[in-house]
Amino acid sequence: MAPRWLSCSTAVFLLLVHITLVVTQCCGGIPGIPGTHGPNGNNGLKGEKGDPGEAAQPISGKTGYPGLQGPPGRPGLKGDLGLPGPPGVPGRAGEKGRPFNPSNQQKSFFSYKRLIPHAPEVDTTMEFDREILELDEQFKGESLTNGTFTCVIGGIYFFSYHVSAKSRVCLKLMKGSDSDLTLCDSSEGFLVTSGSAVLQLEIGDTVSLQATRYNNIVTSQSSTSHTFTGFLISPNM
Repeated sequence: MAPRWLSCSTAVFLLLVHITLVVTQCCGGIPGIPGTHGPNGNNGLKGEKGDPGEAAQPISGKTGYPGLQGPPGRPGLKGDLGLPGPPGVPGRAGEKGRPFNPSNQQKSFFSYKRLIPHAPEVDTTMEFDREILELDEQFKGESLTNGTFTCVIGGIYFFSYHVSAKSRVCLKLMKGSDSDLTLCDSSEGFLVTSGSAVLQLEIGDTVSLQATRYNNIVTSQSSTSHTFTGFLISPNM
């Protein structure tokens, strides 16, 4: 009943509005009160898809200028060992060597012992008066003059000595008038000390041994062991 009553009321209301409009138009009356809104209409058809907006299009500006070079970075960690490289190109063959004949090699040597029954003087050349080996003339070594060796073939030489002493001994290996080496030794009883050196000599250079004041060199022939030896290692080219 309510919907029917509402329809009748609506029809009567519209009729009154129509009559009022007619009367107003012909007679110039006062406009009536606006009617209520009608019900919403049905949805329209779905429209076409619109164009994409500006936000959907990527915007990129121009490329800028390169920046300044930064400071060097810290050294990196040491890398792994790489694989071996390929073999290199073989080098040129060397010159043929000259034949070696030992009989033509230059030789210079000496080996003497001391049999003098008295102690050597301080800071004076120590004499060695007898060859240890008496060789044939063709193999004979150089002679010592009052215990001094004089170089006849320039080159590299090796020198050594052995000396017997009681409690202490100290000797100087002299090259000319210069002391190249001073060697000392000490013991509570008897001792046999030794020393050696390699020297480069020119023709005419001399080598000798000298005793210092710190010596108790044994002079008894039954217990002595004093030797002085030297030989050429390599001659000058």
